[in-house]
Amino acid sequence: MRGIRFVGNALLWVVAALGLVSMLVWGATQLGYIKPLVVISGSMQPGIMTGDLLVDAPHPTADLQVGQVASLPSDVTHNLVSHRVVGIEPAGDGHWSVRLKGDANRSEDGGAYLVGDHVWQPVLRIPHGGYVVTAITRRAIALPLGFALVCLLSLSLLPTTPRERSRGRHRDVPVGANGRTTA
Repeated sequence: MRGIRFVGNALLWVVAALGLVSMLVWGATQLGYIKPLVVISGSMQPGIMTGDLLVDAPHPTADLQVGQVASLPSDVTHNLVSHRVVGIEPAGDGHWSVRLKGDANRSEDGGAYLVGDHVWQPVLRIPHGGYVVTAITRRAIALPLGFALVCLLSLSLLPTTPRERSRGRHRDVPVGANGRTTA
C-alpha cells in the first residue's frame, strides 16, 4: 500500500505542476503576452517541423527584419501563418506590408500581409510539442486523464498508516478531566 501511495502522490505532484504551468500559459495567452501555435504543415522544414509547438510573443513590426520568422494572420484562412520574412515595407497609416515565404516552399506566399505596429514572432520551439497538445486536448484523452487525476487526489487523501487511521477515529471522542475518554 505504501508503494502505491508513493507512486500516486508522485504522479499527483507531477500533474499538479503541469496544471500550474497550463494555468500560467493560459493566463499569459489571455493577456496577450504569448500565443502557442501548433505547426500543421511542413512549409518551414527542416527548421520548424510539422507537429512542433511554437510559442510566439508580440514584437514591434518596425524591428522586423528580412530573414526572421513571423506569424501573421492570413486573409484566406484567418489563421496565423509562420513563415520567413522576405520583404517588409511601410504601407502608410501605421501599417506595414510584409511578404513571407516558407523555407520548404518554392515561391513566396500569395500576396503581401498587411499588419499593424506589432507582429507575432516565435520565441520558443518545442519539438513534437504540438502533437502532445493536440492529443491531450482530445475528449477521448482529456476525460480519462481528468478521471485519473480525481482518483489520484482521492488516493492522496487516505491516511498513510494504521496509527494515523486510529488517531483520526479518536479525535471526536470527548476526553474528561482525568485524561480518560468519556465515551
